[in-house]
Amino acid sequence: MTTSSSPSPSRLDPAALRLYLVTDRALCGQRGVVETVRQAVAGGATIVQLRDHDATTRELYDVATQLRAVTAEAGVPFVVDDRLDVALAAGADGVHLGQSDLLPVHARRIAGPDFVIGHSVSSLDEIVAVADWPANTVDYVGVGPVFATSTKPNAAAPLGIDGVRDVLQRCELPAVAIGGIKETHVAPLRAAGADGVAVVSAVCAAADPAAAVRKLLAAGEIR
Repeated sequence: MTTSSSPSPSRLDPAALRLYLVTDRALCGQRGVVETVRQAVAGGATIVQLRDHDATTRELYDVATQLRAVTAEAGVPFVVDDRLDVALAAGADGVHLGQSDLLPVHARRIAGPDFVIGHSVSSLDEIVAVADWPANTVDYVGVGPVFATSTKPNAAAPLGIDGVRDVLQRCELPAVAIGGIKETHVAPLRAAGADGVAVVSAVCAAADPAAAVRKLLAAGEIR
């Protein structure tokens, strides 16, 4: 059984998931989130997600508007983690919703047909559940965590590459793998069926974010 939901091609090209950067304010350090993203998209990052669970709503909005400008100039999609209100207010392309966030079906009613909605799944049951929603509710799924990661300590149990493959075999939506991913994992995850990989520390903590992105792209022979 596969999911029946399928995305609108006009909302998000699956190629945009090739190198998905998720921000982390602490890991970006003194360089800051905005400058880190600026360098990462210069290196080839194909989509950016603003994630900051410690920020106030006003702080999140301020950074979101700055990232919207950076990503728009680069022609890269920009989404906000969890916060549909901030995503809409900042003019982001979309929102990424986890299992405890607003349901994508409700977000779709609020945001309309042209807004990108991503959804996190960590098991076969969760990916199958997406099939119960109306078609075009979700544009892509984030599958993970692949490996344990300190950037999201409350995440579900790691799936491993084989577990990601099992989930993707039941999924017809574009998918990005996330969680503890390093250069050596990119090619196996692509072979397992992921359209791309999402990274946090591999880029945010790098001395040269642009170079780190280029290495990750090359590791999976992603062009």
